[in-house]
Amino acid sequence: MTSESNVINYFETPREPLPLNFIAKGVLGMETIIAAINPRATEEVIRGILKAAKKTLSVVIFELALSEMSMSGGYTGYTPQKFAQRCKSAAEKEKWYAYALHADHITVKKGTEEEMNNVKKEIDARVEAGFSGYAIDTSFLFNREEKTVKGQLSEIISKGLILFDFLKRKIGDKPYGLEGEVGEIGITEFTSVEEAVHYVKSLVENGVIIDYLAIANGSTHGVSVDVKGNVVPQLGINVQRTIEIIDEFEKMNYNTRIAQHGITGTPVEVIASTFPHGKISKGNIGTFWQRLVYKILEEFEPELYAKMRKWVLDTYGSKDVDEHKTFAKSSKYAWKEFFNDVENISIEAKEAIISKAENDMIDFINALKMNDTAISCYEYMNDNNLFNTY
Repeated sequence: MTSESNVINYFETPREPLPLNFIAKGVLGMETIIAAINPRATEEVIRGILKAAKKTLSVVIFELALSEMSMSGGYTGYTPQKFAQRCKSAAEKEKWYAYALHADHITVKKGTEEEMNNVKKEIDARVEAGFSGYAIDTSFLFNREEKTVKGQLSEIISKGLILFDFLKRKIGDKPYGLEGEVGEIGITEFTSVEEAVHYVKSLVENGVIIDYLAIANGSTHGVSVDVKGNVVPQLGINVQRTIEIIDEFEKMNYNTRIAQHGITGTPVEVIASTFPHGKISKGNIGTFWQRLVYKILEEFEPELYAKMRKWVLDTYGSKDVDEHKTFAKSSKYAWKEFFNDVENISIEAKEAIISKAENDMIDFINALKMNDTAISCYEYMNDNNLFNTY
């Protein structure tokens, strides 16, 4: 029996981000979904989440996509190094290092030589910053003109393998986790079982074992809002198709599990009651935290909030679109524009963000069944002599 004090002592001790594959393997077989948090707004969001994780002895994943975080700052103002440092700073303040640092959606949209070279540079920057997980997303290269699954996925697989190999050569023997994507998030078609199996099987045959697979199963990034700005619940995730895909993986002895993107709009009670915990084992939550910070700014920093909202509406607004919908869709672009302003909000506002993020994260931890996952990951590392490998 593992002592809780040993687990707490281990994860309170300063260390590098937890390899994503240690999390995936540490909870394999458990009915749990590990939250992958996109904290594009402030360090205080990260601190609140780590507080909740520590209270419940949970592991957590922090991630940003290539569009959000790049060598030039993406649309959030984060470089890979700046984001890594921010997560480390939050962990130092909260004394909880049970987190993975994930490079989400390293996306290839056209597959040209120029784009591939630029993506390789971005991978380099993430490796140098110490990221412990990587999501290679070539799903945009799906060829709808082909009639067979093999033909439709040909470019997705070939370009993906180039990047998976590049990453392996850059990282060497250091442990890290992998995510692939076969269905572009937000499209109307659902990923078929045949597509998912062909993708993962093709990677395995080329020596690439991914921990997570993102599929098109009805989820979307961001949220939809009504004319009053209230979130419209997202209830369109095809749970049955998701289960069918993992059931097929299990028959083939593949340990790849589903990374569920776009959870923000799904009510926590629906996550708790209908999601197939363990078959989905990674759940991405991003826009939720952005909206949390905006609500705090509206209350504690009304002048700054008004400036940010005006900038978004002036920049992205249209007479034909309700302003609440414009703000919901495009407010993410304001973080880079007002990065320094948000950094210098009042202590009261920062404390409110930490408190609200902690409380809401507790709700997610309960719905996702994440309690004690730090113990499970610790035991996995202990059983496999992995403590000194990262």
